[in-house]
Amino acid sequence: MASKTNPFTFLQQVRSETAKVTWPSRRETMISTLMVFVMVFFAAIFFFAADQLMGWLIGLVLNAGV
Repeated sequence: MASKTNPFTFLQQVRSETAKVTWPSRRETMISTLMVFVMVFFAAIFFFAADQLMGWLIGLVLNAGV
């Protein structure tokens, strides 16, 4: 079982690790955000089309017995 670290040591370790992080630039963040929105848009279009197609096919199958 690991020994407990006191809060002061823990905060020093967190600060040390945070200093090692390479943060993205504003431009990189904007491009990534734009790409997420584009992919969400295309995914929404795809799932809407798939839902419409499945609904249409199920409607054909259910109405075939009438």
